[in-house]
Amino acid sequence: MAGIGVRLNRIFEKKSVLSSMIGFAYSTIATVAPMVLVILNIVLMGWVLKLNQTTYLEREVFFCTVLYIFIFALLTTAPFNAVSSKYMQDAIFEERYQDILPCYYLGLMLNIVLSCLLGIPFCLWEHFVGEVSVFYVFVGFCGYISLVFVFYSMIYLSICKDYQKISFYFLLGMLASFLLAVVLWRFFYWEATISILFSLMAGFFLIAVMEFATIKRYFMRNSNRYKHVMRYYGKWWQLMAANFLYILGLYIHNFVFWTSEMRIVVVESFVCNQPYDMATCIAMFTNISATVIFIARIEMHFHEKYRAYSEAVIGGKRADIENTQRRMFRQINNELMSLVRIQFIISVVVYLLCIVFLPEFGLGGMVMRIYPCMAAGYFILFLMYAAILFLYYYNDLAGAVLTTFCFCGVTFLGSIVAMHMSEIWYGLGVLLGAFAGWTIAYGRLRRVERNLERNIFCKGLLLKRGSGKKPASMVYQKSDGRQKGTKKWKREAS
Repeated sequence: MAGIGVRLNRIFEKKSVLSSMIGFAYSTIATVAPMVLVILNIVLMGWVLKLNQTTYLEREVFFCTVLYIFIFALLTTAPFNAVSSKYMQDAIFEERYQDILPCYYLGLMLNIVLSCLLGIPFCLWEHFVGEVSVFYVFVGFCGYISLVFVFYSMIYLSICKDYQKISFYFLLGMLASFLLAVVLWRFFYWEATISILFSLMAGFFLIAVMEFATIKRYFMRNSNRYKHVMRYYGKWWQLMAANFLYILGLYIHNFVFWTSEMRIVVVESFVCNQPYDMATCIAMFTNISATVIFIARIEMHFHEKYRAYSEAVIGGKRADIENTQRRMFRQINNELMSLVRIQFIISVVVYLLCIVFLPEFGLGGMVMRIYPCMAAGYFILFLMYAAILFLYYYNDLAGAVLTTFCFCGVTFLGSIVAMHMSEIWYGLGVLLGAFAGWTIAYGRLRRVERNLERNIFCKGLLLKRGSGKKPASMVYQKSDGRQKGTKKWKREAS
């Protein structure tokens, strides 16, 4: 998210209540505004089109379709987004702008292929076994692919620091989606569920087209170096694994509880667990402000310390390097502790509001019994994600993979155990998994601090690596010239 720090510093330097509110609003727009716009649009369309008056089966099929679209679009794009982001950053740093389009096209193709490998068999099952209409299945599949396109293209616009443009595209797409849903329902007499689903698909496709047009406008040349991009994917496989394991860990506990006795099977295709899934959603929104706070603070404070250390390494004295290194890691500790303090206050306030007001809207009972432990788990989870981002800063990809692997594994095993406990402990898997991941990530950060000089100054190679026949191990042989000369003189004398 490099690039928003300068603007945030200009906003917050006035040190007033209004400037603080403006700064927080700007941070929100740059981080979570697209997700909020989509959710608000779905809620508003459901209210205007009277979704609650449709049959129970129609509503469940619609909600499960939207749920699956978002979850599996995130999962299929996760392995490629992180590596594509790094490749684009390297290409911009080296001014190889013509290499960005090959990365974009190849990554998009891999994303679409993986998404189709998962989506097409499910859609066939949904139609032939679940007996859902072909049109409904096709619209859901198109919405899924369009959202994959959107998530993938967002990475490139984020690297170009076009956060406001991303939010603006989502605003236009969701506005067009809302208007289209009203038209289809009011004037063409489509059912509410298919009107909303078709309109969401059209809105996602519109966002994807606008993002693609912006990328094409920024990068017009194409070097066609696709083999170089493939080798890059192989080189940074750890980054792919870490990002995929983190996204998988976010939903693996839901998958576990989808196998419990509380699960609901819709048209013999979709599986969900409504109380658990709803508690998960509320817990995530309880702590979602941690993302906004962390990104804002890291751009305003830590990035400056990190840049000062990098400049000292390039041309500074030893004392400058040591001083900037101490300031940089002191800033890391300050940012993590500030995030804990601020987010704890926000989470407690939001938690109390949810406990008081959500039962008035029908979200009580089992949902509120699952929610407390789940909220605590997501509080630690967002702290763990902040530590993972710091590991990315110092290129500790092994630490990031270890962190996300333990997070995903402990969450999976903990959820299996929690499934057989009382309802209040259903979120124990997320809590234990997040805590295990946070512990490992923090330990790796301390390891990076102790060995930073070795990693910075001892990573170079004296000889350039290459492929070919291995040279001989003997590089020098001392010859006894005096002995050879004596033997030659004796032969001539005889």
